[in-house]
Amino acid sequence: MNEEILIVDDERDIRSLIALTLEDEGYRCVQAANAEQARELLTQRPPSAVILDIWMRDSDMDGLQLLSWCRSIYPELQVVMISGHGTVATAVQAIRQGAYDFVEKPFKAERLLLTLRRALQASRLAAENEALKSKQGSDGAEELIGQSASMKQLRQQAEKVAPTSSRVFIEGSSGSGKETLARLIHQHSPRADGPFVVAACGRLTPESADIALFGAEQLQNGRRVVGLFERAHRGTLYFDEICDLPPETQRRMVRAIAEQRFRRAGSTSEVEVDVRVISASSRQVRHEVDSGTLREDLFYRLAVVQLDMPDLSQRREDIALLARHFVKQQSTLLGRPPVKLGEGLLNAMRAYHWPGSVRQLRNVIETMLILAPHSDEPLSLQDLPKEIVEAKDRSAISQSMDDDYLELGLREARELFERGYLASQLERFDGNVSKMAQFVGMERTALHRKLKSLGIEG
Repeated sequence: MNEEILIVDDERDIRSLIALTLEDEGYRCVQAANAEQARELLTQRPPSAVILDIWMRDSDMDGLQLLSWCRSIYPELQVVMISGHGTVATAVQAIRQGAYDFVEKPFKAERLLLTLRRALQASRLAAENEALKSKQGSDGAEELIGQSASMKQLRQQAEKVAPTSSRVFIEGSSGSGKETLARLIHQHSPRADGPFVVAACGRLTPESADIALFGAEQLQNGRRVVGLFERAHRGTLYFDEICDLPPETQRRMVRAIAEQRFRRAGSTSEVEVDVRVISASSRQVRHEVDSGTLREDLFYRLAVVQLDMPDLSQRREDIALLARHFVKQQSTLLGRPPVKLGEGLLNAMRAYHWPGSVRQLRNVIETMLILAPHSDEPLSLQDLPKEIVEAKDRSAISQSMDDDYLELGLREARELFERGYLASQLERFDGNVSKMAQFVGMERTALHRKLKSLGIEG
């Protein structure tokens, strides 16, 4: 269990009793006797939840004042108030100020545990909602869709690295599904219950990057700035397009990643975190390191394990599977009935070069679903965007039909068709005759004979 609970009460016996009760249930506990100690602990990093007494002796704030302080800095933090002098008015005031619930002393352990579990569940649901919102902008699907050799190998690699704490560097073109792979690793790791936080490095300027990542001690609009490293505590921090990170921030990153420790802007105290880092780049990372765009010492700290995300054009046998997956997914999101994809449409998709990779395929499916007529007929070529239908690399057959075929007899035209078709398929499957035979529906030995008879090197 990852949850850490801060217990704030001026009575040592009460703090110890609550801590023992929670620790028996697998929670980790830290204790504070007054508001000053609580603020010091909260300044280091936020816990999963707080159990806070309202009336405290020898404290510069009472519980309600400390509650307001907590909510101003960590608005998502769930606080359970406790008191032996509670009234209905006090309970109402605490909840109005943002407390999750109020438990009156003396309380039964079961009552406190149930309230705490519900508070933590509310926290998790809020985090999951944020994750779902950000997922809609991620590349690909929630899982790695595909049965190609490259995707099977990638899934195997992800399964091996996920249970470890090793840092991972993912290289692949824009839209190929790097964030999907990072989320898959997180979901299958011991940190799955923790946050998955995305740092969009391309949006960070030299002026904003340090505060965005590490936070700031001074209050901004009445709140301390909580950086992405702190938000990802006990979870995963994903750096999208790490090569876009400003050089000065890269220098600070080296130490923060290696030591899991840093200082907020304007602070003299250090914050300790437990964060797994996964980074990604759509550029040739070796070139970026050689040119000095990405610090070499940072790269070697980030790239303990390196994974390559293949382009969609490198795994064409997965296109139909992905297309059908996105039809189902986007139909649900758009509130439209699913549609069937005709074989002619799928063949055109397989032949297209997909410069925007998986993201482009998903967008094409969404566009077709929005514009598709309400009919039980499968979608056809005419439902595809113009740039795909008219793409030069659709197939050798469509390019030469008018010029060559109409002047030939049936036998010669059939031979020309077979030669062009099989040559294109062989190129598509990178010379892998076994995969090609499976796709075209021929025995491997028969296909070898056919290729030889047509003068095609296989």
